[in-house]
Amino acid sequence: MKRNSKKLVSAVLYSLLLFAVSGCTKENVQTLDKHNWQLVWSDDFDGAAGESPDTTKWKFDIGVGPNYDGWGNAELEYYTDRTVNAAIDTSGNLAITAKKEMYSGSAFTSARIKTKGLFEQAYGRFEARIKTPWGPGIWPAFWLVGNDSDSAGWPQCGEIDIMELRGQKPNIVSATVHGPGYSGSAGVTKSFAFGNDRFDVAFHLFAVEWGKDYLDFFVDNTLYQRITPGNVTGNWVFDHPFYIILNVAVGGNYLGFPTNQTPFPQTMLIDYVKVYKEAGQ
Repeated sequence: MKRNSKKLVSAVLYSLLLFAVSGCTKENVQTLDKHNWQLVWSDDFDGAAGESPDTTKWKFDIGVGPNYDGWGNAELEYYTDRTVNAAIDTSGNLAITAKKEMYSGSAFTSARIKTKGLFEQAYGRFEARIKTPWGPGIWPAFWLVGNDSDSAGWPQCGEIDIMELRGQKPNIVSATVHGPGYSGSAGVTKSFAFGNDRFDVAFHLFAVEWGKDYLDFFVDNTLYQRITPGNVTGNWVFDHPFYIILNVAVGGNYLGFPTNQTPFPQTMLIDYVKVYKEAGQ
């Protein structure tokens, strides 16, 4: 009886295995285009501890809301260029820190840096290895904006959000694009969620691979969203150079505002940012 039972169990397990394999059709398998990426720009934040980010690669936005970009999000922070808000740490990371403090009429400070006018690129792979902050009202982001933002305005210039996180949901990140006809709450978006992990406990790799007719978004090299011209409800504006932005916002329309349970300070750590182009482009 025991031997026959073992045979029966083995047969059942084999049948289940066959069923599982047969259920994995070609449509379920993630297949990606092969690329020959070549590094064209990077920052490993290897300066001395306490230094500001490299001024040949990054500029600071200074101020609050519409004062720094003309289309604010009802955020509460005052962005500064102080090293208490953005500096290299002792481990070779860039630390962008949001603090609860009165500063120039605002109750919070933080930092927002960008490559505008220093480095801008159309197409390729943009990636950053990041450990996020957390807490209600904390909004870290790694994103791209069209280099015609001053002349065309937003959203006509286009925006590519490679990683955004609502601090009250530290296990979920989102990738979104904004353009004319699909901006703000109507942006084309999708989330990636961990079941038993959080983005604030370890570094993760966030990336977009951008071609003439697609945007592929990744977490740790897992593709979880592809956006093409057919997915947007207006003009496809992702056909010209964009620049990079890294920031930690406090409050705003996207996620609400801090609560008494929000711990401060909150820091986003960036190990590196790298940009690649396809060989031959």
